[in-house]
Amino acid sequence: MPKSVPPTPASLGYRRPAEWEQHAATWISWPHQWEDWPGKFAPTPWVYTEIVRLLSQHERVKILVADRRVRKQARVALASAGVDPEGDNLKFIMLPTDRSWLRDSMPCFVVREMENPLGDEHPVATVSWRFNGWAKYPNHLRDARIPRKVSKRLSMRRFKPEYSHLKKVNSRVVLEGGAIDTNGRGTLLTTEECLLSPDVQVRNPGLDRAGYEQLFADYLGIKHTIWLNRGIVGDDTHGHVDDIARFVNPTTVVAAIEENDADPNHAPLQENLEILKRSVDQDGNPLRVVTLPMPAPVMFDGYRLPASYANFYIANGIVLVPTFNDKNDRIALNTLAELFPDREVVGVHCVDLVLGLGTLHCLSHEQPAAPGRV
Repeated sequence: MPKSVPPTPASLGYRRPAEWEQHAATWISWPHQWEDWPGKFAPTPWVYTEIVRLLSQHERVKILVADRRVRKQARVALASAGVDPEGDNLKFIMLPTDRSWLRDSMPCFVVREMENPLGDEHPVATVSWRFNGWAKYPNHLRDARIPRKVSKRLSMRRFKPEYSHLKKVNSRVVLEGGAIDTNGRGTLLTTEECLLSPDVQVRNPGLDRAGYEQLFADYLGIKHTIWLNRGIVGDDTHGHVDDIARFVNPTTVVAAIEENDADPNHAPLQENLEILKRSVDQDGNPLRVVTLPMPAPVMFDGYRLPASYANFYIANGIVLVPTFNDKNDRIALNTLAELFPDREVVGVHCVDLVLGLGTLHCLSHEQPAAPGRV
C-alpha cells in the first residue's frame, strides 16, 4: 500500500496570523554571545532590559537563558531597571542557544478558529522550519534544536515541512521568520534575493518560486505571495524582508525608501516600492503603500550595518521601533504612530544593538493566543 501523506496545516484549517493579532507571549533569548557584538557587548543586555521592561507592561515575556549564569545576569539587570524578575509577566526558560535572533530560529506559529476552541487540543500549532545559520554560520546546532524544544514545552502539534530536491530525496525546508511577513488574511511578503538566489546563502537547492508558494499555501495558509527583489546593504541574511517592507494592517504595507540617490540602498528600495504599488492582496484589491525613511548609514569599523526602521515589533498594546540618533527617527515614529492609533509607539535606541546585525524584530518572536482567547 502507498504511504499515506500526512495532512498539512492548511488542510486542517490553520493559518499564519498577523503580528498585530493577540499574543499569548513574546519570546526572546537573553544575549550571551559576545562575539556577535565585538567591542560593544556591554550595552547589549541593557537594550534587552529596556525591551523586556516595555513588553512586560503589555504581555507575558518568555526569556530563554543559556545557563544559570546568564539567568542570574538577566535577573540582576531587570531588577536594576525596576522590573520584578518574579513578576507574573516574566518567565525564564533554560535552553542553550548559539545566538539571540529568535525571529529566525523559533518555529512559526499557526492558528485555527474552532467551533469549540476550549475543547480543542490544537488551536495553535508550530511549523518547524529547519534552521541552518542563514546558510552561512556553522555554529547553529543549538539554535536548530529550538523549534523541537519549544513545541514540546508548549505541547503543541508540530509540522515539519519537507520538499524533494534535485536528488529526489525529501529534505527539511530551511526558512527564517525574518524572510517572510504576512497580513493574516492570506498574503505574504518575501524577497527573491533571500529565497531564490542560485549561488549565495542558498537555503533550499532546487526549490523554485512555485515550490515556495506551494509550501506557503500548505503550511501557512497563504493564498497570494508578493515577491520583492533585494534587501538592504549590510544585511548578512541576504535579503530578509523585515528590514524593507512590513504589513501594518490587512491592506497596508510600509516600505523603506532611501531618498539619497547616491546611496546603494536607493535603487533596490525603489524597485521594491514600485512592485508594492502594483501589488494586490489575496482578494485582488490594491494595497495601500506608506513609505518609511531610512536612517543615515550606521557604520562600524568600515562596515555598514543593517539599520532600518522597518525592523519594528508589534506587541499587545505597543509597537517597539528601532531608533538610531538620526533626524529620521521622529519621522519613522510619527508615521508608525499614525498607522497604529490603538497602540503606544515607542522608540528603542539600537545603535549598539545593530552591531549584531539585527534589531527589534530580529530578536523577538510572538506566540499567538488561541483564537477566541485572550
